[in-house]
Amino acid sequence: MKILVLLKQTFDTEEKIVLSNGKVSEDGVKYVINPYDEYAVEEAVSIKEKHGGEVTVVTIGPPRVETALRAALAMGADKAIIVDDESVFGDEYMISKVLAAVAKRDTYDLILGGYMAVDDGSAQVGPRLAEELGIAHISTITNMEVHGNIVKVDKDVEGDIEIIEASMPVLVTAQQGLNEPRYPSLPGIMKAKKKPLERLTAADLGLNIEEILSKTEVLEQYLPQQKTAGKILQGELPEQVFELAEALRFEAKVV
Repeated sequence: MKILVLLKQTFDTEEKIVLSNGKVSEDGVKYVINPYDEYAVEEAVSIKEKHGGEVTVVTIGPPRVETALRAALAMGADKAIIVDDESVFGDEYMISKVLAAVAKRDTYDLILGGYMAVDDGSAQVGPRLAEELGIAHISTITNMEVHGNIVKVDKDVEGDIEIIEASMPVLVTAQQGLNEPRYPSLPGIMKAKKKPLERLTAADLGLNIEEILSKTEVLEQYLPQQKTAGKILQGELPEQVFELAEALRFEAKVV
């Protein structure tokens, strides 16, 4: 079985967001594997250990993302691919086109990714990639079983669970609770240094940049307004209701 894992490197969730000249500052920032993608890596490695096969992790980004790939290799992935080409660092539309070009270089039975990235939260890349490849996709899974050519998953649906079966090839995206990602062991870290890591560019993938340009553009970035202290309503219940309605209308201006 061949498994492809989509991986993105994001800010550590404990990092403080700082804006400089309208852009998020990367000075001194610690980067990690996107937490949802970490579930995908763990699931892929667990499936390989149980059923055999090969796990490839792929990412798009600058040279610093190699550390995330090496971490995935240390967890048990077999090889890695990085598309290190600024011309394809774009929105979800462009990223899905590039990942499709990577995926089409081989034949994968199963593709896994996190259901969203914690930095932009769009949750679009997985489903878009599946559409590009013409395969089925199931998002936000919290459990998965593989039986031959069939995957059976539990899908998180707004506080309930939907059980779905699909034939491979299929793409699934991981929700929190799917598993508990392992920590890379020292032997795993040492082995990761010798595992193959392939670097690709748009030219290597035969991509025409003009045909896959991003469809969206970030015009402005700003921090949310700081929260003010809460207001405690006084008096009898009818008085509190009146005061609340006045505040919503004239202060918050939401009614």
